[in-house]
Amino acid sequence: MKNILVLGSGCVKCTKTAEAIEKIAGELDVNVSVTKETNPQVIMRYGVMSTPAVVINDKLIHSGSIPHRENVINWLQQE
Repeated sequence: MKNILVLGSGCVKCTKTAEAIEKIAGELDVNVSVTKETNPQVIMRYGVMSTPAVVINDKLIHSGSIPHRENVINWLQQE
């Protein structure tokens, strides 16, 4: 299972990012746990300056925009 954190203030872009990841994971039948994190201290711990940001298994992989579908598919298919 992939543990995914979507970091952000709870804005529309952050919510859409989390929803998109969950939807694509369901389409690909990939087991994920998606959590939205709005605590500024946690966000800063990852060095994020622009949200939404995506952290998979404790590694920052994206920040600053809603990720493209192709990127999400690549992230979910990686071991």
